[in-house]
Amino acid sequence: MTTEPAFALLDQDPQPALVLDAGGQPLDANAALGALLRDQNADAGDALPANHPALTAACLSQQRAITEVEARLGERRLLWTFIPLPGDRVLARGRDATEQLDNEKAAYRARRLYRLITENTTDLISRHRPNGVFLDASPASWGLLGYWPEQLRGRAVLELFHEQDRERRRREAAEALEEKGYHTMTYRIRHRDGHYLWFETASHAIRETYTGAVVEVVSVSRDITARVRAEQNRRRLAEVMEAQQRRHQDELARSSRLVAMGELASGIAHEINQPLAAISNYAAAGQRHLSAFRAGHGNDGDLDKVARSLERVGEHAHHASEVIRRLRAFLRKGQRRLEPLDINAVARQAIRLCAWEARAQRTTLREQLMPAPPPLQADRILLEQVLVNLLRNALDANRERHGDGASEVTVATAREDQALVIRVIDQGPGADPDTLERLFTPFYTSKPDGLGLGLPISRSVVESLGGELSARHHEQGLEMYCRLPLARHEENR
Repeated sequence: MTTEPAFALLDQDPQPALVLDAGGQPLDANAALGALLRDQNADAGDALPANHPALTAACLSQQRAITEVEARLGERRLLWTFIPLPGDRVLARGRDATEQLDNEKAAYRARRLYRLITENTTDLISRHRPNGVFLDASPASWGLLGYWPEQLRGRAVLELFHEQDRERRRREAAEALEEKGYHTMTYRIRHRDGHYLWFETASHAIRETYTGAVVEVVSVSRDITARVRAEQNRRRLAEVMEAQQRRHQDELARSSRLVAMGELASGIAHEINQPLAAISNYAAAGQRHLSAFRAGHGNDGDLDKVARSLERVGEHAHHASEVIRRLRAFLRKGQRRLEPLDINAVARQAIRLCAWEARAQRTTLREQLMPAPPPLQADRILLEQVLVNLLRNALDANRERHGDGASEVTVATAREDQALVIRVIDQGPGADPDTLERLFTPFYTSKPDGLGLGLPISRSVVESLGGELSARHHEQGLEMYCRLPLARHEENR
């Protein structure tokens, strides 16, 4: 090392430095360079750029500094600056830029990757001010919305929202980005051609370092129109299928009622024949009394008898019309109608429909009905059909066990929690576990002439009303257990 002041200053420099002559040969080097060379077991020429003689000559001839020239020393990369000095000398000053260059390379790769993604993705990547004004957008904006990125810059994204979504979505997004820093929403946005698309957008807030205020919003948006329309079509199809299923169920229920009424025909004929016979008898008696009075053989008492006969005729005619009305209502075809019902009234109506068949086989239909029941939410005709099916099964079970002997079928109603329960209990032979398991399976029947549809249809009807229908052992025979929901305003009482 020389002791000249200019050279001595090099030792104070923490960065590697040396003085070169006009030919690029080292004249002096500082301690920082010496330490670096010792660490790498190299000499000064190894640390300098390979073309440092040419760089030195250019620096002296042009009398200007030449900066940021890269050189490799092992795994390290140095950036050198060549500065002209008096006396045809050049100061070469370097710095270790390994980390900087690696970072720049990584940043370049990241920028290139980001550019590849933004320029080639089908999703729209966009930057916005906190108020939603576009700062920038990826080229996908053309394919999705019909706008080039430069046409969107400076435009408020809310202008493109459907007017019904605009205010609500703005408020939701602003609150979520401020509180959570991110937000995902689904909304309708207008294409440049005027039609609307469904978009799904995920947004992330960029905050100011010290205040935490939202200064920018980055969003990724995707066109989900096809998905939304497919979901809408699926919902519409499900609604149509559900409506068709309800109609089909109603048709099956009506068919079941027709089958039941066909089997009840003899009892119905007897029930109608009784008031008709009474009408005929009272009418004949009235005619006799009236004829006697006209012939002069009667008195005022005969007129009273005629009046009483006509009164009885009217009563039995009304009874006959009630029988016909009940049968027409039972066989009615139409849309189901849920309404609050008196469970006891429905049970009594079903019992009346089966009364003649019960009397024919000497079976007593016993009622155990709760007093003042709360309203039941159901369709009257469908529920009557279920009870008629259960009663007729119970009558068949009693006939199987008792033949023409006396027996009983009990119909009971009660409240359990938030539901009303109807029990039909027979005195038949009961059922083994395997039969109980299969009792509600379509087309399963133990009757020689049965179809196996009554109980499955009954369960389907009860479940469509929000209830459940099951069978279980009873000490006397078999119990059919039907549980149905109360009318809504009665649930919390």
